[in-house]
Amino acid sequence: MEVLRPQLIKIGGRVYRKNPIQEQTYQHEEEDDDYYQGLVECAEEPCETYEVVQTPQGFRCTVKAPSLLYKHIVGKRGDTRKKLEVETKTSISIPKPGQEGEIVITGQHRSGVVSARTRIDVLLLTFRRKQPFTHFLAFFLNEAEVQERFLKFQEEVLEKCSMDHGVDSSIFQNPKKLHLTIGMLVLLSEQEIQQTCEMLQQCKEEFIELQELVDRVLERFQASGLIVKEWNSVKLHATVMNTLFRKDPNAI
Repeated sequence: MEVLRPQLIKIGGRVYRKNPIQEQTYQHEEEDDDYYQGLVECAEEPCETYEVVQTPQGFRCTVKAPSLLYKHIVGKRGDTRKKLEVETKTSISIPKPGQEGEIVITGQHRSGVVSARTRIDVLLLTFRRKQPFTHFLAFFLNEAEVQERFLKFQEEVLEKCSMDHGVDSSIFQNPKKLHLTIGMLVLLSEQEIQQTCEMLQQCKEEFIELQELVDRVLERFQASGLIVKEWNSVKLHATVMNTLFRKDPNAI
């Protein structure tokens, strides 16, 4: 099958492209000293957005990171930390394995502290990306109509593709778990999970608070003159009973 001319399958009035499945395996990447050194050497120099505090001994900066990533800053036999300290002329204090805390960078010169912080951030980001996803953000599609249409789609796919290898009911999502994924997360500590919960609550209050949304819509229409201003805030409601619903004016 040509890549530019894939097989097309029509299901439910829509056309779907059938791509070939290519299994890929990845050899485990050995985290040797050269790999650590490469990351440290390519770190961007320097970033002035960090909070660096001046102390009687010099300068100090802290880095929040889950304990699972500490080992990547230490490196084998402590080589990564030693290299960072020598090249940036700083001292780097890292909590013991299993203990949550902050990585503390101290040095005589602010530029050295900032440089060490920049390199540590690069290491943390690199190895965080290597971790498997732990959570995801999503909107659940638990409406009955959506689930019914999904089941209909599944039925048509199985009917048209039943002879294709590997296509059976086991590869379809549970209708009750249908969702729209916003993004995948790597949360490596209870602190990060708590931070995520707080951010979601903040998003709810700032972005999708229903009352704020309808009030702003009302203000927009009032400013255009399309709605006469009677109230400063919308009173959300749903009408479930009203005598105007009656078709027979003589009905009691």
